[in-house]
Order: sequence, then C-alpha cells, then structure tokens
Amino acid sequence: MALKGPTEEEIRTILMPLMLSGAKMLDKHCPRCGSPLFEKDDKVFCPICEHRARQRKAEMRGIEERLMEKLTELANSLPEDLTELEKHLSVMEKIIGLLERYKRLEGGE
Repeated sequence: MALKGPTEEEIRTILMPLMLSGAKMLDKHCPRCGSPLFEKDDKVFCPICEHRARQRKAEMRGIEERLMEKLTELANSLPEDLTELEKHLSVMEKIIGLLERYKRLEGGE
C-alpha cells in the first residue's frame, strides 16, 4: 500500500500552524501515511493521521445523526395497517442494525 502524505491543504491548514505554534517537526515519518512526525509537550504524533481520524469520526457522527432522525420519524408515524406496520418495523430494525455497526466501527461498544 502506497503511503499518502499530507495534501497541500493539510500542509497549509495543519502542518504550518503547528510549526508556528512551537511544535518541532522531526526527521521521522509516520508509518501509516508518510507525513512528518511532530513533537510538542514531549509527545510525538502524526498530525495528519489525527486530523483524518477526527474527520472520519465527525462524518460517522453525521451519518449516525441522520439515521437517528429517520428512526425517530418512523417511530412517530407508525401506521394502523398491519402490513404497513410490518414494513415500518422492518425498516426501523435495519436502521437499528446500521447504528449498532457504526458504534462498533468507532469503538463505541
């Protein structure tokens, strides 16, 4: 797998401000993405991997929020007809399954 270092935008928005804040860029690179490692407050870290992980978590939260909204919408509009109710409940069950998978993906349970 090829290493994917920082994009130009990540260099401008993450690495440059980090250097200006007093962090020290090391002559070592992240084994995961190839970006330079940094040291600040006696902690060595990859700012690019940390940034990308935060982005993924935010995206996951957005998806989870939309699924919860749909689940609430369905729960608040249960039909009287048994056939339609079964369809409604089936969709709700699938949404709950997706939510459980997302929680496992982000290490929530």
